[in-house]
Amino acid sequence: MEIFYAYESDGRTCRLDSDESAHLVRVLRRRAGDEVHIIDGEGTMYRCRLTDDSPKAAEAEVLEAFPDWGAHPYCLTIGCCPTKNNERFETFVEKAVEIGVDCIAPLIGERSERKVYKTERAERIALAAAKQSLKAKLPKISEPLSVREFVREPREGLKLIAYCFEGDVPRRSIKAALAQYCQAGERPEGLAGNAEVRAIGPCDGPGAAGNVGPGSVGLPQITVLIGPEGDFSPEEAAEAVANGYIPVHLGPSRLRTETAAITAAEAVYFCFL
Repeated sequence: MEIFYAYESDGRTCRLDSDESAHLVRVLRRRAGDEVHIIDGEGTMYRCRLTDDSPKAAEAEVLEAFPDWGAHPYCLTIGCCPTKNNERFETFVEKAVEIGVDCIAPLIGERSERKVYKTERAERIALAAAKQSLKAKLPKISEPLSVREFVREPREGLKLIAYCFEGDVPRRSIKAALAQYCQAGERPEGLAGNAEVRAIGPCDGPGAAGNVGPGSVGLPQITVLIGPEGDFSPEEAAEAVANGYIPVHLGPSRLRTETAAITAAEAVYFCFL
């Protein structure tokens, strides 16, 4: 199934940008009257009939809508420090979208080797990964924030931070933290002070506009933080814990940043299967 993305959709007509139009018309040679499948980036997939086969601005008539197409039963934010090698971070973006993520938040830590990150390329990679993995909702790629700024933002649900050292609060496995959270009526230790579990949006909080889609409200909201190559500093970790984050580990292996972030996404995915 070939999937295309509509930059504009009103439920009756889908409009494609020049890149999507060129691929649809020039590469795949679709013509007016052909059926195509188009996502709106907000969670709905449309079965459409192509009405305008312009290679610069194709349009299609909506025949049938499928809300929450390819959705997952949770709302996941992964805050991850971009790696020095940008390709490694882009690998994480691609794989996390394929697995299931709602917001990717680039973080700048005290030990980060990359202090500046531009989101444009990550957004393109996320779009390609969403179409490849048959998902109608695009994750939000938020603008970079420092670790300290991010952990001070108010967030609902389960908040986890993974690091490699032992601090004042003992770390527990991410598997155990997620399993306890998923049990009805129970919340992990360290979650005191958070409101009841609900998902307002995957990137709630000052400076991070929400991306609420048709399946977000009412879902468990989970945030996982992954540090840079040099790990979070003890001070960053302590501030996160003071703001309700639970320290976790991802097993006995020492993982690269992008591997740890992908592993965290997989842990949440398998918890909700």
